[in-house]
Amino acid sequence: MRLRSLLLLSVCLSLFTVSARAADVPAKPNILFILADDLGYGDLGCFGHPRIKSPNLDALAGQGIRLTQCYSASAVCSPSRSAILTGRTPHRNGVYTWIAEGAEVHLRTSEVTLPEILKEIGYATCHVGKWHLNGKFNSPDQPQPGDHGYDHWMATQNNAAPSHMNPKNFVRNGKPVGELQGFSAPLVADEAIDWLSSKRDKSKPFLLSVWAHEPHLPIESDPQFMKLYADLSPDFQQHHGNVTQLDSAVGKLLKALDDQKLAENTIVVFTADNGPEGDGTKGRTRGSPGDLRGRKRSMYEGGIRVPGIVRWPGKIKPGTTIETPVVGSDWFATLATATGGKMPTDRTIDGVNMLPVLTGQAASVERPIPLYWRLNMSPPKENLHMAMRVGDWKLLASQDFSNFELYNLKSDPQEKTDLKATDAPRFEAMRKQLETLNAQIIKEGPDWWTRLSPNGGGPKKDKPRKD
Repeated sequence: MRLRSLLLLSVCLSLFTVSARAADVPAKPNILFILADDLGYGDLGCFGHPRIKSPNLDALAGQGIRLTQCYSASAVCSPSRSAILTGRTPHRNGVYTWIAEGAEVHLRTSEVTLPEILKEIGYATCHVGKWHLNGKFNSPDQPQPGDHGYDHWMATQNNAAPSHMNPKNFVRNGKPVGELQGFSAPLVADEAIDWLSSKRDKSKPFLLSVWAHEPHLPIESDPQFMKLYADLSPDFQQHHGNVTQLDSAVGKLLKALDDQKLAENTIVVFTADNGPEGDGTKGRTRGSPGDLRGRKRSMYEGGIRVPGIVRWPGKIKPGTTIETPVVGSDWFATLATATGGKMPTDRTIDGVNMLPVLTGQAASVERPIPLYWRLNMSPPKENLHMAMRVGDWKLLASQDFSNFELYNLKSDPQEKTDLKATDAPRFEAMRKQLETLNAQIIKEGPDWWTRLSPNGGGPKKDKPRKD
C-alpha cells in the first residue's frame, strides 16, 4: 500500500513538473491578417480623413502601431497579394499584374507560402474573402487556396459579384455557395467568426486571412452606413459608407477575438493592397491618397503607400507611430519569425523581418534587397513602370529605362521636385542599381509578363479590362 502511494506521488510530481515546464513555454501567437481592397492612404480617420468614420480601425491603431510609411508590393491587387503570401516581389513569384478571369497567370505551387510554413509548425489556417491569385478559379487546372496551405476557405476569384450587396460568386472549399444575403465585408467577417467559433481545431494556434472586397468597385453600401454621410453626394455616400462598412466588419472580428479570449495572444495586421481607384472626381471611386501624388496603378507614393496597423498585446507598445518603411513582402518574414516558422533557404526572399522595429527594439533593420516595384500597366501619361527606394531616396523609371525621376521622400513626400539633374552622382548610382536589380528579378521569375497582356494577365490580343 505504501509502495503504491509512493508510486502515485511520483507520477503526480512528474505530471506537475511537465505542466510547469509547459506553462513556461509561451503559446505561439495567433494571426489575424485583414487586407482591404483599393483603400487609399488617407481613407481612414486615423490616417487623416476629415469625414470617413472608422472607429474600430482608429481604436485598433491606438492599441498598437500606426505605420505611416507602409507600402503594398504593387500598385494593383494580385501582385500585392502574392508578395504577402510568399515574401517575394511579384515579378519574381510570377504574379506580375492583376489576374483576369480565365488567365494563365497564377500563384504557382512551387512558391512557399506563409500558411504552408505555419501548417508545418501546427497552425490551423483559414482564408475568407477575395483571392485573386489565379485566373481559373475553383478549377483543377490551377492551384486554389487549399493548395497553398489553407485548411478552410471561402473566397471569390476577384470582386464580389454582382456587387458587394447579395453576392453570388463565393466558393467554400470548392463548392459554390450561391447567393448570400447581405453585404460583402460583414458576410466575410461572419464566415471568419464561424470558423473561429466552431470549425477550427482549437488545440492549435491559427492564421486567419480576411481579405475584404471593400472599397473596390462595384461598390454597394448598406444604407445604415451611407446615412452617416447624408449631406454628401450619392457617390460619396456610397464610397465613404463602404469604408465604414469595412470598419464595422473589422469591429465584429475584433469583438470575436475578445469574446473567445483570443485577443491577448493574437497579432492583428491591417493593411491594403494598393492606392485608391479612379481620379477621385467622379463615380464611386472617391478614395483619398492623402496628400500623396498618384493613385492605383501609379508608381508614385499614392499608388503604393497604404494604411498599416499592427496590434500585438504585450509586445507592441500601444499608441505608437513609426516612419520606418514596411512593404507587403515583409509580412512573410515578420510573421514567420514571430511564430517560429522556418523560412525557405532555396530561393530569394525580398521581404525582411520587421519585428525589431515593431516591438521597439530597433529603429530600422538591414534590408539587403532595396524596396522595388514594377507594373507595366502604369498610367501611359506617366510612362513610369518601376521604382526603387533606398533610404529616403526613390528612383522611378520607364520600362525601357529611357525616362527617370528622382525624389527625396523625407523632404518631398509629395514627389514634386525631380532631383536627377541636381544630384547627378546619386542618380547615376541608383540608376545602375535599379537596372541590375530589375534584371535579376526578371531573370528569376516566369516569363508570363513577356507573352501576356499587363492589363489582366490574358493573351496580348485581349482588350484591356478593369481590375
